[in-house]
Amino acid sequence: MPKVLFVCLGNICRSPMAEGLMRQYSKERGYILQIDSAGTSSWEEGNLPHPGTQAILKREGVDFTTMHSRPITKEDFYLFDWIIGMDKRNMADLLELAPNGMENKIYLYMDAIDGKQGQEIPDPWYSGQFEKTYQMLMEGMKPWLIRFKEEA
Repeated sequence: MPKVLFVCLGNICRSPMAEGLMRQYSKERGYILQIDSAGTSSWEEGNLPHPGTQAILKREGVDFTTMHSRPITKEDFYLFDWIIGMDKRNMADLLELAPNGMENKIYLYMDAIDGKQGQEIPDPWYSGQFEKTYQMLMEGMKPWLIRFKEEA
């Protein structure tokens, strides 16, 4: 079973939204993944997802009540097969934190989408654009699931 970790800055907006949506998307298609999310900072540690993320997940029928922000750990780099950042700052932080030999597990979310390589998912904590975040994440669900299946 592929193990996937979605990562953003505080682990209250983008990464828990990606975690919940991918868990639901893959399960609906009969493919079970081990999925979690984390942040590159500990600023929000222990907090539930942002109310904007909660609203999207609730609308989509995704339970978020057990999701609590946590910072990424060194162990995560060994445990997870895929560590997927939302923006270039996340990527830089992840590459800096990664133990030697683990850099090949780190990916930018939008890189899985043809024609969108290198694009970032902006942090809705600053913009309030949680619907845009949802739409960008959903655009990547199918291509990521295909990659998880192919490379499992």
